[in-house]
Amino acid sequence: MPRETGVKLIASNKKARHDYAILKTYEAGLVLAGTEVKSLRLGRASLVDTFAQEHEGELMLYGLHIAEYGFGSWTNHTPRRTRKLLLHKVEIVKILNQLRDGSGLTLVPLSLYFKDGWAKIELGLARGLKSYDKRQVMAERDAKKEIAKEFGRRLKGRR
Repeated sequence: MPRETGVKLIASNKKARHDYAILKTYEAGLVLAGTEVKSLRLGRASLVDTFAQEHEGELMLYGLHIAEYGFGSWTNHTPRRTRKLLLHKVEIVKILNQLRDGSGLTLVPLSLYFKDGWAKIELGLARGLKSYDKRQVMAERDAKKEIAKEFGRRLKGRR
């Protein structure tokens, strides 16, 4: 059987980009059980209320919901179990130093996907946005949209 290539998106956390200012992103592997991988291949996962934290010098993922595999037996996994993240030690130390320095940063999962057959999760080192920050971002987005619309009209010779 040929090896799987490319990127296949399983789940994304759209609300994270709205609630947080993403400063840096990291790609991490996940330690999964066999039925979890089969369930992920069916696209049955949710990143709602998922977060990453340090536990005994390692990064762990809490709250990731992977639905039970329909054809699994007594070997099925628990849907919201804690999962270990796989990163290089240097990256873990760098992330932990940034989280511990008291600057109010957090580690937020952004998307879950298969990359060349391996389950990966994109993590963002983020700072929470206040409501006035969100309004400012929305105003900037609307202004850019208006500029692009007007630019398109001018290119087409209207107005």
